[in-house]
Amino acid sequence: MTCDRLVCANCAGPVSEGRCPVCRANRARLQQQQNPFAAVSPATLVVLLAAMIAVLVVARHAFA
Repeated sequence: MTCDRLVCANCAGPVSEGRCPVCRANRARLQQQQNPFAAVSPATLVVLLAAMIAVLVVARHAFA
């Protein structure tokens, strides 16, 4: 989860802007909890999957 669309219940501002201490604390907590694939867009994942399938198809034809 990213804090791009989250709205702070304390100041009603976007959490990503960090207007109040609550926003800044939650933004820091979310950044610590992010996994390495959280920053990868779905389009990038689709491209990586297509590339892996292409490599498998080429490898299968090369060794068949």
